[in-house]
Amino acid sequence: MKKKIAIFILLLGALMQINAQEKKTVRIPLIGDKAPSFTGQSTLGEINFPGDYGKSWKILFSHPKDFTPVCSSELLELAYQQEEYEKLGVKIVVLSTDVLNMHTSWVKALEDIKYKDREPVKIKFPLVADDNLMISNKYGMIHPSVSIAENIRGVFIIDPQNNIRSINFYPMQVGRNMDEIKRTVIALQTIDANENLLAPANWNPGDKLMIPALSKSESENAGKPGSNIEQVSWFMNFTEK
Repeated sequence: MKKKIAIFILLLGALMQINAQEKKTVRIPLIGDKAPSFTGQSTLGEINFPGDYGKSWKILFSHPKDFTPVCSSELLELAYQQEEYEKLGVKIVVLSTDVLNMHTSWVKALEDIKYKDREPVKIKFPLVADDNLMISNKYGMIHPSVSIAENIRGVFIIDPQNNIRSINFYPMQVGRNMDEIKRTVIALQTIDANENLLAPANWNPGDKLMIPALSKSESENAGKPGSNIEQVSWFMNFTEK
């Protein structure tokens, strides 16, 4: 009888532990948080993120599986833009939950494709293996009540101080807009270089920026000759930089 009670207690404890793990909240690192660090094996060798990339801007793209159609289209579009990101001082790291050998095969296959009437492109950024989901857990991308890997489709933009500046998650059925990701990077770099200015909706490089608040003299002179301030309302003011 005592043996049966002991077994029952052990089973009960195990079930409680499993239940606690299932209910454990997965925390996504928020904007302003330091980017979680990790060491991983990639198609370009071992990397230590974000330390290996110094004072560069960084983008971490995550994918649930290799050879998936939408993710494949995203990697190709990203590869066609990689020279533009290099000019912006941005380092790209791609994460996928398959093993390293699968990553290598995927890259090789992608580099043979003529996508949208463009010549094949060499993929110069690393694909990191996260088959144990360690990195995905660090970045809060596991949603076990829905799918272990399906929701690992995040994009984290990280500044030179390794602070997370932008976070986006995308469904598996909808491809990411690479131009929007690039626009966000440029907008963040622009407002960092211009203190107390903001990027309005649909802002693109060369567009006017917004001023959060005007001084009394700026408000009085807005729109007059010599002023570079355009006032559309007392709470919406634009300037060229």
